[in-house]
Amino acid sequence: MPSLNDIRTTFLDYFRRQGHEVVDSSPLVPRNDPTLMFANSGMVQFKNLFTGVEHRDYNRATTAQKCVRAGGKHNDLDNVGYTMRHHTFFEMLGNFSFGDYFKEQAIPFAWELVTKELGIDKNRLLVTVFHTDDEAADLWKKVAGLPDDRIIRIPTNDNFWQMGPTGPCGPCTEIFYDHGEHIWGGPPGSPEEDGDRFVEIWNLVFMQYEQFEDGTRVDLPNQSIDTGMGIERVAALLQGTNDNYATDLMRSLIEASANQTSSDPDGPGKTHHRVIADHLRSTSFLIADGVMPSNEGRGYVLRRIMRRAMRHAHLLGAKDPLMHRLVPELVRQMGGAYPELQQAQALISETLETEETRFRQTLDRGLKLLDDELARLPDGAELPGEAAFKLYDTYGFPLDLTQDALREKDRTVDTDGFDAAMAEQKAKARAAWSGSGETKDAAIWFDLAEELGKTDFLGYDTESAEGQVLAIVRDGEKLGEAKEGDKVQIVLNQTPFYAESGGQVGDTGVLRCDGGKARITDTLKTAGIFIHVAEVTEGRIAPGAGAELVVDHDRRGAIRSNHSATHLLHEALRERLGDHVAQRGSLNAPDRLRFDFSHNHALSAEDLSEVEAEVNAFIRQNSKVETRIMTPDDARAIGAQALFGEKYGDEVRVVSMGKAPTGKGADGNTWSIELCGGTHVRQTGDIGLFVALGDSASSAGVRRFEALTGEAARQYLAGQDKRLSEVAAAVKAPQAEVVDRVKSLVEERKAMQAEIANLRKELALAGGSGAGAAQEVKKINGVPFVAQVLQGVNGKDLRGLIDEHKNRIGSGAVLLIADADGKAAVAAGVTNDMTDKVSAVDLVKAAVAELGGIGGGGRPDMAQGGGKDASNAPAAIKAAEAVIGG
Repeated sequence: MPSLNDIRTTFLDYFRRQGHEVVDSSPLVPRNDPTLMFANSGMVQFKNLFTGVEHRDYNRATTAQKCVRAGGKHNDLDNVGYTMRHHTFFEMLGNFSFGDYFKEQAIPFAWELVTKELGIDKNRLLVTVFHTDDEAADLWKKVAGLPDDRIIRIPTNDNFWQMGPTGPCGPCTEIFYDHGEHIWGGPPGSPEEDGDRFVEIWNLVFMQYEQFEDGTRVDLPNQSIDTGMGIERVAALLQGTNDNYATDLMRSLIEASANQTSSDPDGPGKTHHRVIADHLRSTSFLIADGVMPSNEGRGYVLRRIMRRAMRHAHLLGAKDPLMHRLVPELVRQMGGAYPELQQAQALISETLETEETRFRQTLDRGLKLLDDELARLPDGAELPGEAAFKLYDTYGFPLDLTQDALREKDRTVDTDGFDAAMAEQKAKARAAWSGSGETKDAAIWFDLAEELGKTDFLGYDTESAEGQVLAIVRDGEKLGEAKEGDKVQIVLNQTPFYAESGGQVGDTGVLRCDGGKARITDTLKTAGIFIHVAEVTEGRIAPGAGAELVVDHDRRGAIRSNHSATHLLHEALRERLGDHVAQRGSLNAPDRLRFDFSHNHALSAEDLSEVEAEVNAFIRQNSKVETRIMTPDDARAIGAQALFGEKYGDEVRVVSMGKAPTGKGADGNTWSIELCGGTHVRQTGDIGLFVALGDSASSAGVRRFEALTGEAARQYLAGQDKRLSEVAAAVKAPQAEVVDRVKSLVEERKAMQAEIANLRKELALAGGSGAGAAQEVKKINGVPFVAQVLQGVNGKDLRGLIDEHKNRIGSGAVLLIADADGKAAVAAGVTNDMTDKVSAVDLVKAAVAELGGIGGGGRPDMAQGGGKDASNAPAAIKAAEAVIGG
């Protein structure tokens, strides 16, 4: 009996021998189809090959593609565990031709693989074809020898595939297996087709037409093949059952669940075990592909799946978290085919345990509330919508989880009442938001959030993706299109562009549609909507268009480096200055980083040097940067630093980096642990280099640290080195001796300046610097008086010269005017024995008035002032003489 792993290997090996490239499964989060929440078929990763947008070095391929159907229009969640074939996670085996072979080879490949390679009894097989596809019907007769009654013509879309309203399309043919008369059901197209007797195991799509908006179709120039075989269904029939959950892989997971809960895998808890086994696969693979539980988008769907499984574990009587204990068995079964499970095993286990621990804290209260509400209702009455909404709003129970719990009691929920309660809450939230001081134009973002939902951010693990344009806005109004030259704001369903928040600036880049192109100049976020600020540079862009989104890689890389460096810097500052250091703001831009922190004093040169050295040491350590999703309380419990004043929701991203010395760091092992929603480097070594520029005062008790990283830091150091080389050349000294040489020159300059000042003073006293000034002593009204105009003497030197003159004449008054580039400095002095006859202040004021100045002042024995025009010095001297003469 072949195992599921054997079947996968047989399928891929067969098509490898037929010249097909074996291509690894793509991630569950599609990067090339914005309309899908998760990859739900094998063709998703090849979409652009089928449309001709992309070309590869092979034209036929085969895959084992992991798929999830648990959200959007492809949602099997409610049926999982209650039927034999519904799953949230499944594997789709497929072979593909991109313009290479067509029906005449695809049908023989399918028949040979099914009947010879897998050994399925051909007498139990029948096929369907689209009712007008005579070519496919004739090939089945020729290749398989099937009679007409085992070739069923189906006239509906069940056997005609379309990628969308327009684009590639074509008829299908399906292979069905007959499990036997002992099982109820009829062949496809019959009234009993929903039974379990006839099961579809393979679907072949013949992509041969292109459909246009008017409904017309033309042949594609390159006709292609897209097939899909559900491995679980094939494994069931090859293992002698029609129940997917009885296959070897699913059975191993069910028995692991039974062992951990000490319960019978086939007893009353049978459905619970099936739900747990299925949901274990989908949650583990989603986490391995980067999806983490959250309250929106893909993370919300993941959380719904997790909590559904966890409730079933609770119903089995599990007292402690169960899901994480089943991960090793899943990895043992599927880790060989999907190595990402092995690589992410620790993260998967930790995430499941953390989520289940949190959920169990509220599960008992939620179920008690549900039981209390039901006890007040008549038997069989549906649960009021308000009660279901309270479960959702207070305890985090999605509506479908409440419906699942009620299903076992044969009860239902008033979904209209639930929707009404939800609408009322949104109205209250909108009213509160509208009063927050936002501009009037910003109200449209709340409207769009209600209409379109929040934007799904993909940028933690990719810088390019495809999205769908949902709205175009200008001046607070929606537009039908934007054309070349228009500056608009674009909303998409998903985006790799980071929106400005938490100190990190918004991303820039390019948006391309079939009919146009736009340059994204900034990304903002309001009410959960990512706003792409854009200028259309080519053609036109309209809502509904698919868009290729590419973030500016170099700019994002520089921002990431700066953001991660601030985390290392924060901890280095705490280590150097003390635990009082806490973040008070930051800026993480492409060209620099800025970090505001609580501290009362300027950092010394030694502080700056030590902090810089410590950050660079952790950069060289090149440790992995890890991200986890936790509750704020759990994050703080492990020492995570939070931004002062920031509001956090039910869960936070916790970013950890650096292996700390023993006893150091946030938790005694990890250097930096912080709550942060920004983007970061993968290894600390990616930062490259950290250069501290210095710190300054930001506000009372807050310092601002500025620094550079990466290429900006290298360029800064290169510039510093160039400047040092220029200085060394100018002072004619080696770089190593520049500091000593500059100090020597500074001392020489000081000595020369002192010598020049003395020479000027001596020259002035000797009368050699006068310009039309009299050096002789005049006697005016009984007061000896000396006046002099000086060239090349600084105003600050006048006081000393006044004292020298006063000492020389012994008794009297002195007036000195210094001519400095046409402007005048004035000083007057009076010996103490003459201050009762004349005041130095009056002499200065009289002189200043003639020199175009105002005022002047000091003491009776010494006063100073200044004027605009030194050329009028003779008049200024006469004015002083007039004051003495009375």
